Amino acid sequence: MSAVKADGFLISMLGAVVLACLFPLAGSSHGPLQLGRVTQLGIGLVFFLHGTELSTSALRAGAANWRLHLFVQLSTYVLFPLLGLLLFFGARQVLSPEVRLGMFFLCALPSTISSSIAMTSIGRGNVAGAVFDATLSGLIGMVLTPVLVGLVSATEMRPLPILPAIEDVTVKLVLPFAAGQMLRPLLHAALHRWQRLLRHADQGVIVLIVYVAFCDSVLAGIWSHYGPLVLLQILVLASLLLALVLTLTRLGARWLRLSHADEVAAVFCGSKKSLASGAPIAQVLFGGGASLGLLMLPLLVYHQLQLVVCGILARRYAQRHARQQALAGTD
Repeated sequence: MSAVKADGFLISMLGAVVLACLFPLAGSSHGPLQLGRVTQLGIGLVFFLHGTELSTSALRAGAANWRLHLFVQLSTYVLFPLLGLLLFFGARQVLSPEVRLGMFFLCALPSTISSSIAMTSIGRGNVAGAVFDATLSGLIGMVLTPVLVGLVSATEMRPLPILPAIEDVTVKLVLPFAAGQMLRPLLHAALHRWQRLLRHADQGVIVLIVYVAFCDSVLAGIWSHYGPLVLLQILVLASLLLALVLTLTRLGARWLRLSHADEVAAVFCGSKKSLASGAPIAQVLFGGGASLGLLMLPLLVYHQLQLVVCGILARRYAQRHARQQALAGTD
């Protein structure tokens, strides 16, 4: 993802938040525009398109590197959730339940696909391995994320029924994804010609989810209750989380003596969290509740931070690779 595209997406999301503050009734889940139903249709469309994009040949090409795959999945679904648990139970005295659950939800999400692959490519990493791991992470997250969030939510907040949540995710996310995958041979060539437009549609659904969530939150008085201190708390926590995970994944990759290409894929796939999957999963899990905007805020902040920081890191990896190639050429 280029800096211009990333900035355009950020501006769109900020615009959605501003509109939600100005016109909350129009965009609420059950408002006159019925955007709650529109987002449900949009979510199904997004995951259908994700299914049409999944290349089985690319997955087969990257499937053999088991050390890389194990490293990435353990980072995504063991390291991150453990850090989320420490925060959820250790910050009871200073953070609201919604912020703590939002941070844990962030930690329980799958890795992002498109930007992980893009950053790995920029950093001269193992692109085939990144495709495999980012895709596998997304598939695992459709089942594991609701389970993790449901177990944690039940400890001190409103219980999230795990089996109904998985069923809901299956119907609204997994089935459209599977339909897209089955129809890929028929549709991929045609959809590829409209790739740019479809990418905007994908991002448009995410912006719509953010807009509806914040409209509901504004109407319920969530933001007047918590104030700007919450945003500062989330910004600090998301920054510390990203810095810690990037440090641990880099140290872990070097301790395992992964090659440069595998280290790049491990760091980017193991440290990123997916807004494209996270926004629909949040809407499905938490519904159109008043606190949905607050629960999604850590993910929105982390998403922007990871784009900026990992973009810088990818360029540094590329420079390191160029130096290694130059040294190898002089030997």
